[in-house]
Amino acid sequence: MVNITLAIPDSLHAKLKSRSEIRWSEVMRQMLQRKIEQLDEVDKILEKSKFTQKDVEIIGRKVEEK
Repeated sequence: MVNITLAIPDSLHAKLKSRSEIRWSEVMRQMLQRKIEQLDEVDKILEKSKFTQKDVEIIGRKVEEK
């Protein structure tokens, strides 16, 4: 297994330490796994998409306007 080091603000570190009953490494593993699964799903959808990069940019601008 690989180790990952994160830089977090001191205030967050203090809050994490106050919850010593929680295995934060396990929480992070689960969060990372969920994010990867979500990105994999997006990739599957995009593989089938007929949108061009220009189409995506136009839609993105319209969404930002609202």
